[in-house]
Amino acid sequence: MKKQKAQTAFVCQSCGYSSQKWLGKCPECNQWNSLVEETSFKNADQTARRLTNFSSDVLELDKISVSQTDRISTGIKEFDRILGGGIMPSSLILLGGAPGIGKSTLMLQAANKLVSSNDKAVKVFYVSGEESLEQIKNRAERLGIKKSKDSSLFFMSETNLESIIEQVNKISPDVLVIDSIQTTYRQDLSGASGSVGQIRECTAELLHLAKGKNITVFLLGHVTKEGDIAGPRVLEHIVDTVLYFEAEKHHTYRILRSYKNRFGPTSEIGVFEMRPDGLQEVSNPSAIFLSERSKDSSGSIITAVIEGTRPILLEIQALVTRTDFGLPRRMATGIDFNRMIVLIAILENRIGLSLGNTDVYANVAGGVKIKEPSVDLAVCCAIYSALTNVQVPSDSVFVGEVGLSGEVRGVSFVQERINEAEKLGFKKIYIPKSNDRGIEKKKNIEILAVDKLAQVIEKLR
Repeated sequence: MKKQKAQTAFVCQSCGYSSQKWLGKCPECNQWNSLVEETSFKNADQTARRLTNFSSDVLELDKISVSQTDRISTGIKEFDRILGGGIMPSSLILLGGAPGIGKSTLMLQAANKLVSSNDKAVKVFYVSGEESLEQIKNRAERLGIKKSKDSSLFFMSETNLESIIEQVNKISPDVLVIDSIQTTYRQDLSGASGSVGQIRECTAELLHLAKGKNITVFLLGHVTKEGDIAGPRVLEHIVDTVLYFEAEKHHTYRILRSYKNRFGPTSEIGVFEMRPDGLQEVSNPSAIFLSERSKDSSGSIITAVIEGTRPILLEIQALVTRTDFGLPRRMATGIDFNRMIVLIAILENRIGLSLGNTDVYANVAGGVKIKEPSVDLAVCCAIYSALTNVQVPSDSVFVGEVGLSGEVRGVSFVQERINEAEKLGFKKIYIPKSNDRGIEKKKNIEILAVDKLAQVIEKLR
């Protein structure tokens, strides 16, 4: 047996950049004091030791046989929607979120439904590196989970990857849950669990396990203060699907968004409500987000957004107050801050509003983060309503992107937005004029097509 060689490198704990010498600032992600010394031992005749095997023969395209793979339902419709219709066998799924937001709760509920709600027998192996078996049982009892006669749900409290894989080979589960990837480590690698090297190598090993043994693996991961998954960004490139909890843990409603999905749509969201008995899915999020809306106040505008394939109505709130300082303050929650600054400039230059000596605050009620530009028209109307104290009719919906010259530009999925507004009882919807062609006219809602922001402001006056 040849002697092992020790190799030392300084690895950035934020992005995974490696250097042979210590640097105060990472040249890749510009983080200070993020490089930590890590030592690895490698044999002289081999670079790595694999715990699992994953390889295939070299075949031509027409000689590859394809078998129809049925998705596995989790028993939670919102969860299935995000995954693209259910769990794809042999996939590697990353579920991220802030500590305490509900990752473990959701996976424990899903694991229970997997073994009890499917016609086909599904065996689930839940491995926790953060809780003891007694703590898991207490949480299961709080969620109302009880063992049935033919239960195929197994639990283990372990952080050693070798021990986990050994038990996986004995149990042969269909679904494996690792809670969490930051606590899992390999004995043959130096560095504490949660370091860049440990997270990267453990995730790569679990990928080979998923593909080689046809096991669906869920990885639970914490996020940093900036909202990124703790550990290297390469982790998101290894997995097949990336799901993030967006809302903060003190919010009642949790929003789970799909950022990457090799087997389904991206930017899909699922809405859950945190209750004492666990996370409960919200089938009609539009009604929930609008339930606490005040109909007799200015600065409140309803807009329709598309999250994945689902239309959702949301309330845009704005507050404009006189400032006592030379530099007015701007704050945006749920919408892009830089985009709001541009919209304020459009209102000043194209509409003639005086906002130079006022503080402007904008918020999306419910904790939802909107990235599409179709909310521009609603944000402009909300700021105008808050500034002039004009109450906008509560039965109106505003959809459209606003250009720098004050024009209202077209958006996608207009018909779906109109249908959602009509379903919830709204009487008017403002849409871009370019979207007026080819849409189905409705009896219960009036469709107003506009091409200039000034036209909408004039109607509000």
